[in-house]
Amino acid sequence: MIDVSVSIDVPSLAEGFRFYSEAFGLEKLATPYPGVMVLKGASATITLLERHEHSKPSPHTTDERHFSRHWTPVHLDFHVQDFKGALVRALKAGATQEQVFEHPQHGSAAFCADPFGNGFCLLQQRPVPAT
Repeated sequence: MIDVSVSIDVPSLAEGFRFYSEAFGLEKLATPYPGVMVLKGASATITLLERHEHSKPSPHTTDERHFSRHWTPVHLDFHVQDFKGALVRALKAGATQEQVFEHPQHGSAAFCADPFGNGFCLLQQRPVPAT
């Protein structure tokens, strides 16, 4: 069996923890090393990695980290039952709403970004019909 966790670069552990705990109710599980905080909530383990603005993600690149909105092919999906409540909490915690698709039959979706430029989606969980 393989366990999967997600790591997110943030400029400040305190700000990262504040956002992810207020927006999604994640709790601090551990701080195993300076600049690293492991969060837990529902079925996810998310590790926040404190990285400085303009630091290099690899010694083999000229790229630098920045915390304005950026595109990446990988993002988080948060599956929620109370879609509107979850969206309000995320926005109040500092998220940016980019698009919302309302679909009463299949469930709504919101494309958002955290305060550090990382994209995420809120996806409304719909009950599976009984067969």
